[in-house]
Amino acid sequence: MARIIVTGGAGFIGSAVVRHIVNNTQHEVLNLDALTYAGNLASLKSVEGSSRYSFKKINITSPDIFDVVKAFQPNVIMNLAAESHVDRSISGPGEFIQTNVVGTYNLLEAARAYFNTLDTESKGNFVFHHVSTDEVYGELDMEDLPFTETSAYLPNSPYSASKASSDHLVRAWNVTYGLPTVITNCSNNYGPFHFPEKLIPLAILNLIHGYKVPVYGDGLQVRDWLYVEDHAAALLEVAFNGQAGECYNIGGNCEYKNIDVINLICQQLEELGVSTKNAESFQELIQFVNDRPGHDFRYAINNSKIQRELGWKPKESFESGLKKTIQWYLNNESWWAPLYQGGNK
Repeated sequence: MARIIVTGGAGFIGSAVVRHIVNNTQHEVLNLDALTYAGNLASLKSVEGSSRYSFKKINITSPDIFDVVKAFQPNVIMNLAAESHVDRSISGPGEFIQTNVVGTYNLLEAARAYFNTLDTESKGNFVFHHVSTDEVYGELDMEDLPFTETSAYLPNSPYSASKASSDHLVRAWNVTYGLPTVITNCSNNYGPFHFPEKLIPLAILNLIHGYKVPVYGDGLQVRDWLYVEDHAAALLEVAFNGQAGECYNIGGNCEYKNIDVINLICQQLEELGVSTKNAESFQELIQFVNDRPGHDFRYAINNSKIQRELGWKPKESFESGLKKTIQWYLNNESWWAPLYQGGNK
């Protein structure tokens, strides 16, 4: 049984990791989250009663993080605390620099201070796992091969630049200070408990309410989609079996154009017998809007390394994962109703 700190454990991916730990392992997990707008403890109601789960409200930029790490004595620190919405990074980049760069630095220093107190055996069982994004690699053209762990970093938004910065810090702390670290870069996640500002939950909720679904530009941007519960399983696999100092790309092998994602949501809602509002068909609610600045055209992940070395591969196809996601939103209005902005982005 290991002791795991998950930062950002009330967020979308973080809460999936916490639920996975409690439901599928015997490990003990401490959730550290600042509970900003995207952090929601309601995502953890199913595990909050477990004796192996605990929560502390704290920002990873806080100096108190040193004492928290020391007191819990973790074997694993999984850093999922991040500002992650590209649109918000364009209008307010400062918060992204503070959380994603300064916060990661602060957490690395807390981990290093704790690591230096450990005996040799305990040091051999410790890892700092930094969870990042494929957006650090920039964008691809349609004919380009998917990103690999050796792809050059070419971030194009304040969000991706801040994540690239944090990745570089983690690598430097491994090489310079000998802190055992692993980095994972994932493709676009989707699934239950996803904050309604993101493309898939926003589309689902707007469509069932009869509101327009905004699609940037021509909607031909391509993303590789990864079901969040598949991602959570991959993260645990890397944390316990990954090689210190290595990076692992985690992708879903599911490339779709944004407009095709929206059309598939429309199709699955129709198949589920959901009725339309304010339109004769769900497709009539699709609205193309001006593209955002610096919008990357395509992301795609080559996940052969994690499949080859750790034996992980996604269980869900995009169609099966999307159906589960839509059904979850239809069944869990009590979770999303306080967060949904009534059709606004």
